[in-house]
Amino acid sequence: MSKTKTPRELGLFQAVIIGLGGAIGIEIFVLLNYATSLAESRIVLALFVCGIINLLTMLSFCELGAAIPRVGGEYSYAKAALGGFLAFLTGWLRWIGNVFGAALAAIGFAYHILYFMPLDIISLDKSLLTTLLAAAVIVVLTVLSIRGVRQMGTIIVIAFIAVFIIFIAVGVSRTRGLELQLYYPTTFEESSGFVAAITYTLLMFLGMRAIAAGGAVMKKPGKNIPRAIILSAVTLIVLYCGIAYVTISVVNFDTDVTRPTDLPLSIAAGKILGDAGALVLTIAGIIAALSSLSTAIMVQSSITRGLSRDGYLPRSLLSSHRRFKTPYVALIFGSVFYILFAATGVLEFIGSVAAFASLLGFALVNFSLMKLRVKKPYLQRPFKVPLYPYTPIAGIALSIILLVFIEPRALASSIGFIALGLLAYYLKMVGYHRIRIAFGGMSIGLGGFTTLAAHLVNMNYPLPFALSPQFARILFPILVVISVISILAGVFNIISKN
Repeated sequence: MSKTKTPRELGLFQAVIIGLGGAIGIEIFVLLNYATSLAESRIVLALFVCGIINLLTMLSFCELGAAIPRVGGEYSYAKAALGGFLAFLTGWLRWIGNVFGAALAAIGFAYHILYFMPLDIISLDKSLLTTLLAAAVIVVLTVLSIRGVRQMGTIIVIAFIAVFIIFIAVGVSRTRGLELQLYYPTTFEESSGFVAAITYTLLMFLGMRAIAAGGAVMKKPGKNIPRAIILSAVTLIVLYCGIAYVTISVVNFDTDVTRPTDLPLSIAAGKILGDAGALVLTIAGIIAALSSLSTAIMVQSSITRGLSRDGYLPRSLLSSHRRFKTPYVALIFGSVFYILFAATGVLEFIGSVAAFASLLGFALVNFSLMKLRVKKPYLQRPFKVPLYPYTPIAGIALSIILLVFIEPRALASSIGFIALGLLAYYLKMVGYHRIRIAFGGMSIGLGGFTTLAAHLVNMNYPLPFALSPQFARILFPILVVISVISILAGVFNIISKN
């Protein structure tokens, strides 16, 4: 019986569009504010360095995507190279990063909608309004995803590039600009802020990995995947550095941007293009948020189903809608987390957690490349990372260094999410039957303890705390019922074979 092969329909142009479409989203609209507060006028240099660091790992994606052109991206690579917990951790980190990325897009959408709302005559608190708008857009796009509605990726990407080119060209021509400080920071405080800005803005480039994830449907993946990734990286570096240059040239971040909901790109466009320019950039931000959130929702459902298929999450998440044939359970499952984290309304926290998950995932991708070189030396590799092994080693080292500069609250939360992933993994490894036996033993133990407590209460045994006779008469039958139920539940759990 022959296997049905996925048709390879995408060429180089479509691959570049996939990379740019994955990367050009809400991040450039909402992350520039906080990043500039960290790096100040060095934000242009920070974005350039961030793009180079991103490219180092993307070269590993090039080799892995060309050698293993399967749907699933880094999870597939880690599964082939590492297996076990590290493969699961790679998928788990991708899931975490995607969830927080979706929450970021939802909040970005709310911020841009607030631009059109006269808040001085609205009685609702701004943070509450942000949460309501973010939750509403998540619900709407989740419903549309369940119904199978797709976005027009190519049109959106081309429109964004055109808007950004006009923004940069007019901005450079109408202002003398700011004398860029392209030298490296000299003090510890300047260095910390500079590196923290690099860490925070990494999210602007991460969508490029969609190219490697789509290798299964790409023509000549050995050539087109690396070419598309390199072309996308260069394009993004030029666009983002140009946008940042124009923005910091015309916007005073001390006076013009005083609230989290202030939009630096819209303010800059208003100063160089008038109200019409501000309107266009704000609408572009709304479209970017919708595009980012829509993409995140679909990617999340794919990751969730993959983890569920491998037994790390409940298998009920694999269910498909009878009418629309979409993974509606996985989509709803993800939307709950989007709303939960979007409700915090803190972009810096959400962006930092997403950056943490992505950086650690980057390190694992580079390690997967090195491990696969040893494990499968004869695997066909149409593209090989230049300067191996120094390039992936640099990718691992830089990812780990950048992790140190994650915002402390986000770092603590990220470690907590990894602990939850570790728990899920080892529960799966132990197996359902052993878990049931363990819980059965715990139930019998609880039943024995409550039986002893009931006996002590009934015998009026001296306790560390006093019990009134009336309360003791009420407590005794309750403890007896609890002990009987616990012991029976424990016994049935242990002897059951189903």
